[in-house]
Amino acid sequence: MSDLQIGLISLGIVLILVVLVFNWWQDRRIRQKMQEHFPEAQEDPLMGGVQGAGGRREPGLGLYSAEGADRAAPADDAAEVDPACEVVIDIGFHQPVPSDQLYAAVQDIHKVGSKPVRIFAEAEGGGHRAQLRLDESYVSMQLAVLLANRSGPLTDIEWSHLWTIAQSLAERFEGSVEGPEQAPVMSRAKQLDELCAGLDAQVGLALRLGGTKPVPEVVQAVKSAGFLAYGTQLAWMAESGVPRFTLLLDGVHAGEVQSAGVDRIDLLLDLPNSPADEQAFSRMVSVGRDLSGRLQAVLVDDQGRPVAEGSDQAIDTQLLELYRKLEQAGFPAGAERTLRVFS
Repeated sequence: MSDLQIGLISLGIVLILVVLVFNWWQDRRIRQKMQEHFPEAQEDPLMGGVQGAGGRREPGLGLYSAEGADRAAPADDAAEVDPACEVVIDIGFHQPVPSDQLYAAVQDIHKVGSKPVRIFAEAEGGGHRAQLRLDESYVSMQLAVLLANRSGPLTDIEWSHLWTIAQSLAERFEGSVEGPEQAPVMSRAKQLDELCAGLDAQVGLALRLGGTKPVPEVVQAVKSAGFLAYGTQLAWMAESGVPRFTLLLDGVHAGEVQSAGVDRIDLLLDLPNSPADEQAFSRMVSVGRDLSGRLQAVLVDDQGRPVAEGSDQAIDTQLLELYRKLEQAGFPAGAERTLRVFS
């Protein structure tokens, strides 16, 4: 065997080793990257970790890994498409798609236009998933888009955008797409929007501070009165952990204030997004009066008029009727479906 042949064989062996090492390194890097994200699952719906059987689950890539041959098959996820307020495009895959590949394709799909999109999948061998899981493959998936919210009904542009996404996924994974025709979808969206518009209500009170007050001073006063942080908001919380009403400083949430001082505080009762309460308005008025004393402010209604003594009960009765209508329409105040549509 000549020196040239030996050299070529040696070079071939080296190249094979380089490819093997590169593949090992790439696989290891991907797994490490995935593992870095999984502990954050509960903060990102698309990276959701495994929760208890009764916990709420949103679409995402979870942490479940089937270790051990005798482990029972994981239960179906509880979250499902809500046909009352969502419409679905189905994508069937001709070959099962591994979770990491599917996650890479859907991780940036959160909404079309102003409408949220939820992702569901069916595992190979059976199993409904609202969260993708490690070491699984999927035979189909669903894109569920909200038909209406406070931005209005689903538009033809938003619906077309979702179809484009679905077709792109089908092409990527050699699948097929099925979904309803556009006209009936637009009709359903318009009907839901009109229904919810008639049920939507927000009631406000304002405190005129009589001059600009430093933001830290105001925030300290409202926290001392009993308001708690809720995301970027300050809210008066119900026992259930849902805000009864929220507080705005010069028209924005407390965590979003850019100025050093504020002249006005608003209390906002968002009926669909607050728990039903027989004393919804009078409770907010009581808190407003307490704050007005702490900050030497004047409490006025949303028309700028001083809040009249004795008006609380009459307004409570009116709001209770609105809570009842929400319940009858299938949108109980503060419920998950209601929060989704009245957003």
